[in-house]
Formats: sequence, structure tokens, C-alpha cells
Amino acid sequence: MSGFRIAPARPSEPQARALIARHVAQMAAQSPEESCHVLDLSGLEVPQVDFYLLWQGDQAIAMGALKALSNGGVELKSMHTVSEARGTGAGRAMLEHLMALARERGADAIYLETGSTDDFLPARKLYERYGFVVSTPFEGYDHDPWSVFMTLDLTPGA
Repeated sequence: MSGFRIAPARPSEPQARALIARHVAQMAAQSPEESCHVLDLSGLEVPQVDFYLLWQGDQAIAMGALKALSNGGVELKSMHTVSEARGTGAGRAMLEHLMALARERGADAIYLETGSTDDFLPARKLYERYGFVVSTPFEGYDHDPWSVFMTLDLTPGA
């Protein structure tokens, strides 16, 4: 996955804003409003969220975030790769980066919510390849036919 650089970023940076806008628009187009759990710019600029951009040269082509949860885990948020860069390994690189950060920080699990429709199948398959399993709703989420909840146990011996 050479040629990629991942760095912390502020969601208000111009290239971050553009990626966030694309992500929010795509999620709104794929899920009903009441089932769309995407974080917008203001939701990503809170102290409990660490936001990252993946760069290829001078272009930000992917993003991802970790949100601290009250149970000692973290939630994977705002995973998005621009459509033009899908299949390049950018999404895998961001996921691996965020998983490593969660482990470094001593999180006991990584949680995520993603869509249940076929639009989200590539994302669900990616998470499954890294050991995430379907789980129950967590911190503030309710059962929703439009959502799939997944967890990766990071406790020793898991």
C-alpha cells in the first residue's frame, strides 16, 4: 500500500470538508434519514473523536475516525474512500491504521454501525476479513433493519 500517508486532520480543513460532504451525501442517498447515523462536520469536531485523512500525493482520498465510547471501546466512524480510489487498498490501509490506534490506546473492542443493504456489502466484507463479527446495537443505537452492528474484540486472548 505504498504511496499512502495517513495523518490526523481537522474536519474543517478544505479537503476534509470535501470528503465529509461526499460521505454525508452518499449515506443520505443510501439510507432513510432516521436510519442514517453518519457524522457531519460538527459531529466529527468533538473532543471524543479522532479524525484522520489518507493522502495519496497531495490528494486526500480517504478518511476515518475513532470515537471514544463510555464502555472502554471505540467506535469506527466516517470510513470513506472516494469512488475513484476504491480497490486501491486505501480503505484497508485506513482500517488497519485505526485498528492499530485502538490497540495502542488500550481499547477493549472496536464497534461499528454500517448499512444492511447491498450498497454496504463491500464494507461489511472488509470488516469481516479483519475479524469483525455481527453484534447487537451498542451505546445509543437501537435495532434497525437498515443497520448492521459489528464488533472486534481486542481483549487479550480474543
